Amino acid sequence: MDPRPILLVTQYDGGRFAGWQRQPVVRTVQGDMEAALARLCATAVPAIGAGRTDAGVHAHGQGVGVWVPARWTPSSLRRAMNAILPDDIWVASAHRMASDFHPRRSAITRQYHYLIGTDEGARSPFRRRYEWAVSQPLDPAALQGEADSIVGDHTFRAFAVAHTAPADDHHRCTIHHARWIPRDGGWLFDVAANRFLHHMVRFLVGTMIQVAQGRRPRGTLAQLLHAADNTGTSAPAPAHGLSLRRVSYPAELCIDAS
Repeated sequence: MDPRPILLVTQYDGGRFAGWQRQPVVRTVQGDMEAALARLCATAVPAIGAGRTDAGVHAHGQGVGVWVPARWTPSSLRRAMNAILPDDIWVASAHRMASDFHPRRSAITRQYHYLIGTDEGARSPFRRRYEWAVSQPLDPAALQGEADSIVGDHTFRAFAVAHTAPADDHHRCTIHHARWIPRDGGWLFDVAANRFLHHMVRFLVGTMIQVAQGRRPRGTLAQLLHAADNTGTSAPAPAHGLSLRRVSYPAELCIDAS
């Protein structure tokens, strides 16, 4: 019987990985997942992610599509994967998907969180792996004002690493929501869109923080949306504060779950 598609909703701590995508020498999330799948299925099984997280970026809900023999149910594959995966990767749930499912092309929304720490405790070893410690005060109105300006369909060429997208890519993304949420000890930036470009969230956060610190004028993001490149954009925020929270798919693509 033909292999069946299963979606593995996967969590990982990105601190010890050189990103998602497999590489010949360094350790990656895709590489570790494919090694586990090869052990279980006795053959090479590609693990296709909904997106390619950068080195140091975490995930609470990465969508990973695999095609495995029919003897594997979602629940049995999840249990077997979690039994042999390293302790910084964990499959949170598994879903049998329709035959036309594709983990990247079928995704309709991707959601990221970025954590900012503004209190002294942000430098604790228990927080600094997952937050960007920012000592200078931030203007809440400036933070949200800049975030409001990116909601909707825009060209984000100024917020992407140059030459990482195909030459004919329009660099357009539709931002569904972008909001700064106060939390104990700092802020959480919550953003969801149909797609994200390479380093896009980190460029956005880095620039918004500079505006909120008074180092750049309000309206900077709205102006940069018309820029032809990223030369006027602030440096990207550190990778360790970023986490892929959720990837959403059309409900009709999910056949069952466990």
